[in-house]
Amino acid sequence: MATIDRATVEHVAKLSRLALSEDELQLFEEQLVRIIGYFDKLNELNTDDVEPLSHPLGLRNVFRGDQVVPSAPRHEALSNAPDRTDDAYKVPVVVDPS
Repeated sequence: MATIDRATVEHVAKLSRLALSEDELQLFEEQLVRIIGYFDKLNELNTDDVEPLSHPLGLRNVFRGDQVVPSAPRHEALSNAPDRTDDAYKVPVVVDPS
């Protein structure tokens, strides 16, 4: 049986960048213990004759077939770009290059 303790809750909160109060830490510890307990209860079920499935409903692909069509000319696709360089969109740097 898996257990959740206060240190685990604090660790998960830190990883999630959550600043939790003492009351919240206590509440989440209790809730996570109950959740893990429920999964332990589910593990007790005999699933030997149960076929695995990815979805409970019989779904099918409703997309249309692929068709090759000409795309818009590059100058037309870039006509509304707020800023461009040569034949491409110009966007601000979002990652530190160092």
